[in-house]
Amino acid sequence: MTPTIGVFDSGFGGLTVLRALLTQIPQARYCFLGDTARLPYGSKSRRTIAKYAVESAQFLVHEQGAEFLVIACNTASALALDAIQEAVPVPVLGVIEPGAQAARAASISGDVLVIATDATVQSHAYAEACKARGLHGIERACPLLVPLVEEGWTGYLPGDSPEQAVTAQVIRIYLDQLLADAATQSLQPDTLVLGCTHYPLLRPLIEAAVPAGMRVIDSAEATAEQAAIKFGCHTKAAGATDPSHLGTRESDTPQIRCFATDSVEKFERLGSRFLGRPTGTVELVDLGG
Repeated sequence: MTPTIGVFDSGFGGLTVLRALLTQIPQARYCFLGDTARLPYGSKSRRTIAKYAVESAQFLVHEQGAEFLVIACNTASALALDAIQEAVPVPVLGVIEPGAQAARAASISGDVLVIATDATVQSHAYAEACKARGLHGIERACPLLVPLVEEGWTGYLPGDSPEQAVTAQVIRIYLDQLLADAATQSLQPDTLVLGCTHYPLLRPLIEAAVPAGMRVIDSAEATAEQAAIKFGCHTKAAGATDPSHLGTRESDTPQIRCFATDSVEKFERLGSRFLGRPTGTVELVDLGG
């Protein structure tokens, strides 16, 4: 069986989820859609977000033949997951529940930090998902991190360059504020959830900034692991730990088609950074206004 998995995001940050899926389910065919003409979703109403997300989901299912759907967008997962599930006849998985579930497995104290975008934090989706699992989730918006990632200021070690030093300092400021919030509530957080699909590119800097012993949960990885289980195709290749190692044989070459509703050149340029490999030619698609 070669499953066809549709992956949807409002932009191209969700390519980090696709990257993780390539590791977990390397034999699948993938169709990725970035609704770049209508981003950011976070500034729009719940009704509009649901409309856009449903249109994107239906494109992947009805026109590209996706048998499974991954919503690699925190905003759409928080505000439109139910609408998507009602609109398409295939299994659907968002990114928030897997992230919270991974935090439950990792945390001993039961106190969890979450960093995300403004829209995701305002939805309180992570806090609610954590609460449902007996966790206390403390959320904080980190609005500067997405533009820093898209500028390429990601680095690997603090101080490697002036740009990377700036990013490391911004991360430390946000985390210091979040830890101070936890301290005022007499909480002892031992786990940090990366609640934005851009943040995996900052993981080395984030891990260098958190207190010793704190676990960092990549919701993209957690989603890919849950997808493999939920979709019944958990056949991770032995020894495959990074999607850049895939495709060494012709039969292993992942089958990926990428679509965008605008700015395909930017998608191709920046998308490879998120995917960890060339996106190939990105196809333009019109989903309407």
